[in-house]
Amino acid sequence: MMLEGKVAVVTGSGGGVGREIAIHMALAGAKVIINDIGASLSGEGQSATPAQQTKQIIEQRGGQAEISTDSVSSWDSAGKIVQSALDHFGRIDIVVNNAGILRDQIFHRMSPEEWDEVVRVHLRGHFVPTRFAAAHWREQHKAGKEVAASIVHTSS
Repeated sequence: MMLEGKVAVVTGSGGGVGREIAIHMALAGAKVIINDIGASLSGEGQSATPAQQTKQIIEQRGGQAEISTDSVSSWDSAGKIVQSALDHFGRIDIVVNNAGILRDQIFHRMSPEEWDEVVRVHLRGHFVPTRFAAAHWREQHKAGKEVAASIVHTSS
């Protein structure tokens, strides 16, 4: 139980690699915030179903998880992701930035709007949740509390 007592936020954990990361962190003892807006790989739509499915798998295996369907790329929304960990589990120790979208275009055919959306989710979506977590960790450190935090960024 390497992560016993830790709380992890895993973005994009409604399916794929993110789901597996969330499941394995829970199996290692972490309490997990499953963050996923439930969009398709192309970034369209929104549904809580993928996050609910990940939560169900974790709970069936004896783990603890809660859901956040907030967007990683929106300032206010990403702050809610971190706050969700604090509200549900009283702390945040790990942020795994895994959320992403796919614009299945050959590079020279990609429109500026498609490029901007990819950058918004992949780059801003890594920065914003991490920024809120880092601000929390800094406050904890200033208050004299020990902080042993981890940030993991993934990309494809």
